Amino acid sequence: MYTSAPQRRGVTRRSLTLAPIQLAVLTFVAGIGSASAQTAADMVRPGDATNPAAATSPAATPTPAVNSNGMAEVIVTATKRSTSLQKTPIAITALSAATLADNHVQTMLDVVQLVPGFQATAQGDHGVTTMTLRGIGNDSAKTQYADPEVASFVDNIYSPRAEGATALLFDVEGIEVLRGPQGTLWGRNSTVGAVNIQTVKPELGSRAGYIEGGIGDYNRYGMRGAVNIPISDNAALRFAVVHEQHDGYVDYQKFPGVPAEQQRAAYLAAGGDPAKFRLINPNDFAVGDKKYNAQDQSAARLSLLWQITPGLRWNVAYEKFDDRGTPSANLMQTPRPGQDHWSTLSDSAPWIDRTSHNVRSRLSWDIGQDMALHYVAGYSKYKGTMRFDQDGGATVPTSVISGAKWQEHTTTDSDYRSHSHELLLQSTGTRTVDWQTGLYYGAEKNSIRFDIPVMLGTKDSGKVDWQGSFIQPKETVDSAAVFGQATWNVSDQLHLTGGARYTHDKRENIGGRAFTWAYDATAPQLPLNPSIDPRVQPGFKEDKPGNDGKFSGSKVTWLGRINYDISKDHMVYASVSTGYKSGGTQDRGLTYQPETLTNYEVGSKSSFMNGAVKVNNALFYMDFKDFQFNSPVNFSDGSRGLSIENADGAEVYGLETEIAARLTPVDRLSVSFALLKTKLGALVAGSNDYTLPSPCAVKPEFDRCLDVTGNTLPHAPRFSTTIMYQHTFNLANGGTLIPRVTAHYETDAELSVFNYGPEDRQESYATADLGLRYQNKGWWVDAFVRNVNDKKIKTSAFNGFGPWLAQYKPPRTVGINTGFDF
Repeated sequence: MYTSAPQRRGVTRRSLTLAPIQLAVLTFVAGIGSASAQTAADMVRPGDATNPAAATSPAATPTPAVNSNGMAEVIVTATKRSTSLQKTPIAITALSAATLADNHVQTMLDVVQLVPGFQATAQGDHGVTTMTLRGIGNDSAKTQYADPEVASFVDNIYSPRAEGATALLFDVEGIEVLRGPQGTLWGRNSTVGAVNIQTVKPELGSRAGYIEGGIGDYNRYGMRGAVNIPISDNAALRFAVVHEQHDGYVDYQKFPGVPAEQQRAAYLAAGGDPAKFRLINPNDFAVGDKKYNAQDQSAARLSLLWQITPGLRWNVAYEKFDDRGTPSANLMQTPRPGQDHWSTLSDSAPWIDRTSHNVRSRLSWDIGQDMALHYVAGYSKYKGTMRFDQDGGATVPTSVISGAKWQEHTTTDSDYRSHSHELLLQSTGTRTVDWQTGLYYGAEKNSIRFDIPVMLGTKDSGKVDWQGSFIQPKETVDSAAVFGQATWNVSDQLHLTGGARYTHDKRENIGGRAFTWAYDATAPQLPLNPSIDPRVQPGFKEDKPGNDGKFSGSKVTWLGRINYDISKDHMVYASVSTGYKSGGTQDRGLTYQPETLTNYEVGSKSSFMNGAVKVNNALFYMDFKDFQFNSPVNFSDGSRGLSIENADGAEVYGLETEIAARLTPVDRLSVSFALLKTKLGALVAGSNDYTLPSPCAVKPEFDRCLDVTGNTLPHAPRFSTTIMYQHTFNLANGGTLIPRVTAHYETDAELSVFNYGPEDRQESYATADLGLRYQNKGWWVDAFVRNVNDKKIKTSAFNGFGPWLAQYKPPRTVGINTGFDF
């Protein structure tokens, strides 16, 4: 939660048809006013000084506390209570709506440079956002493969899929990034941290809103807006919408052409039938299709606040998200002569077609003066398809069956459903012992089919190199937990905290099968597509064994912490905490083991110059056990699949510092930096994304592998820093003009555990974003330039097709937004 008023910039609304569930919600809401006999005089609004639960309830919106220097106190909910950031003994970065807007944050990829030690990538083959914190993450934790080490929450509800508010941040009150294990209070998959997104909630008695619109290069346009509507003295609705769209950054290359006689010679040399020779068709390459790296996303959210009684309130929201953009492209790190970096020779037109529905609910009951009970529940449904060019046009075909490999990834169908429930009982008010205890249950039921066809030469060559269809009709997850945490306030200065969580996880794959090419010369040489059923199509065989498997396990995670208030402006703390991520099942019905993390941390939080300067530090050492490494591999028997292995562990240590300063009444500066050192434990890794030594003598089940023991973990620069500065010019007409700059620098970082040299590394770089904002009363206009020096920043790399390919952060973009509040 944040005390500063949300300031939003940005973008518009696409018409969205109300689904039946939305109509049902509206019908229900219409009866609330008549169903309640409460009046405004009877109500105690959350956050009022007369509400005894307001100081500790995470559902409350505390009254802003402003220092004499004009800086508002930042309130966070990291401990599942509303507490001051400077009094919370956890390494937290709290990003207000104003900060998000100033930096034009739209997705989680935009958040990372604002948080020390935070990295994120968008993997092209699934368009999934993967996050790394303090050097620990998992690039292969893609949608259907595995869980992340950094858990995402929206309004304290776990979000297993990076969709909706997690993917397209809109009408957000703020974001809290909790660094370090959060296994006690936040639970599953928060091994190295958690990201909690707080959406803007309805407000009683308020009729207000905002609307924004913007344009930019790459034909970018978008709009967003929200309106708060009181429907009675004790109930209110909030409706928020957003649409963001821009063309892809990646142009299509035309087929460069190969002389007919050279094609014939190459065709015959590859063993082609002279009677079936044909020339490469240039029209098989994408030219006028939708480009890669395009955005076309829309979302809408309908929220309700119902203050049923003075001590009982309900927040419930329904959210729909649509993604019709395209995945990120694999680009050649060294383009072919005459070709631009932001271009690809692609023979697979891309698409994304994904929709998610989310319902989030929080029912809070203040039980007298000393206790509150919260029931937090969520439901999510996600369906989607997508297509992606995996080979990235790495090589040019010399004939229809030679010189190149055409490889495509198509998610034919994916369907994920999840729900979660948390019952939290906690003490409220000022007590000698602050305590909370709770029960949690979460479940998922997922299915997917994805196809990977590989053809020699070109797509229409009629010669299959290899292809496989992976059909997982039912994967389930069940996770149950009980937890508790208490803080003994020994004195006004000394506080001791202890907590523990018991978690039991069960995962099962039912009916998972892989159907791969049987190399039957009589079968039609057709590449897989959604209309082909490999279970009955000639030429395919079912790989044995199947993927049926079960995993069941449990773990206790715990926390011990001491913090001491040296004075009202200075606090120090020390903690030991643990995190845990469940094991599970993988291809061939094999299991992999859980991973655990123990974090030792000391920190300080200080304010100087009457709160005008705030400095927060965290020094940590992490001992990581059984790190789960995921990779697509070629097995020694010729089959392919996903392998999930446990490394012996990893060691990570570092320092994080955040400084926020109000230099003068019109000058603001913030600086954050992180020092990081990582070392991977014993692991022999395989991957068909890389050209690794073959055969794999030390791990015979793999066709190729490499011993990566002792290597540096990916996405873990030794030093990174972000500096933000802005100055306010007060104009004679009552308006303000605010220029700002956000500069970021980091040293070189590996892009995989293989540490394969310069191509597998992002070299050190510096970049900056610029902005200029004019505001007069409720109206404003904001111009910006992002990645002003047009730096090419790699987020992943591989050389499985020969030449080195990579994915990149966006190039330089410019735009202008305008809007007004009402």
